[in-house]
Amino acid sequence: MSKNWISFPKVEGNASRQAHADLPEGTYERELGREGFFGPATHMYHKHMPTAWTSFSGPLKPRAYDTTKFSGFGPSPWSAKPLLGNAHVKMRVWHASGPMQELARNSDGDELLFVHSGTGDLFCDFGHMAFRDGDYIVLPRGTMWRIEPKGDCSLLLIEAVNNAYRLPDRGMLGEHAQFDPAVLDTPKIDDRFLKQQGDAEWKVAVKRRGQISTIVYPFNPLDAQGWKGTVVPVKLNWRDIRPIVSHRYHLPPSVHTTFLADRFVVCTFVPRPIESDPGALKVPFFHNNDDYDEVIFYHAGNFFSRDNIKPGMVTFHPAGFTHGPHPKAFAAGAKSERKETDEVAVMIDARDALDPAVEAEAVEDRSYVDSWRGAK
Repeated sequence: MSKNWISFPKVEGNASRQAHADLPEGTYERELGREGFFGPATHMYHKHMPTAWTSFSGPLKPRAYDTTKFSGFGPSPWSAKPLLGNAHVKMRVWHASGPMQELARNSDGDELLFVHSGTGDLFCDFGHMAFRDGDYIVLPRGTMWRIEPKGDCSLLLIEAVNNAYRLPDRGMLGEHAQFDPAVLDTPKIDDRFLKQQGDAEWKVAVKRRGQISTIVYPFNPLDAQGWKGTVVPVKLNWRDIRPIVSHRYHLPPSVHTTFLADRFVVCTFVPRPIESDPGALKVPFFHNNDDYDEVIFYHAGNFFSRDNIKPGMVTFHPAGFTHGPHPKAFAAGAKSERKETDEVAVMIDARDALDPAVEAEAVEDRSYVDSWRGAK
């Protein structure tokens, strides 16, 4: 039986009766949340904007990276540029301009590819799949694969180290909420797949414990004639995601969870109506998110809570400071200037502290920390 007993939060001073709505006049709301919006929370109501700092010093600070400035990519995903990571998740950016000449195999964990731009074909143990911009492709640990892009292709790679990707529990929303599992595509043993088989020599670059080993075959090991089972790559495009929305309440990012592993989640922000209730917040609320580091990769559109952020950029908000909408975005939200969002973005919330890669320093926008400064 349910043990979700009725309970009431403590209330002190001038506070709203409903989180993210009907704020006391002249106040700014800040959420002190646990477990990345999944746990208990307290809402503070401040006289000043919680991000109105005048300076920031030390290693802890918000960061932004422009991945479009990376260069010098190789033909293999193992030449991708590292961005952020820890013992449980690693994020890399890869630009491919031609077909892979050898197969890749990640024996350290599941690989999640997000296609930022470009189209092409993916071949793997299980068959052939075409891909396009906006596709997620989940590759189970140990899958041999290669891609043949049609022109330039840019991808975000998110590795679940020593772990596997799963779908979130949709609870009372039902299993068909956000997207019906029927929209998930799997590889096919079609004519394209069968024609690429043959007796020419092929190499497989295997990553294990962060090191690359090469296995040589006198034939193409992608020679399956059939398969059955439940371990299989899947493809999901953001256009097939139907976001959960509320016209009276700004929902937390956790409601947009698309995939999850043991120590991090992957969320997808897609175009949606903006809250229409007069008293509801129209932009993300200020929050601490003290248990998780937050990363957002901007894929398309105008991110409605940020200023001067363009597609291909990444923001990194480590736990330890309050963050939220930029001043211009907050003011626009208060005036209800927009009725819907047009953004598409991938968010990774990590339970353990993330470390920026040395390579990421070359594409960092060091002025990002000052983009909130002077807010009143």
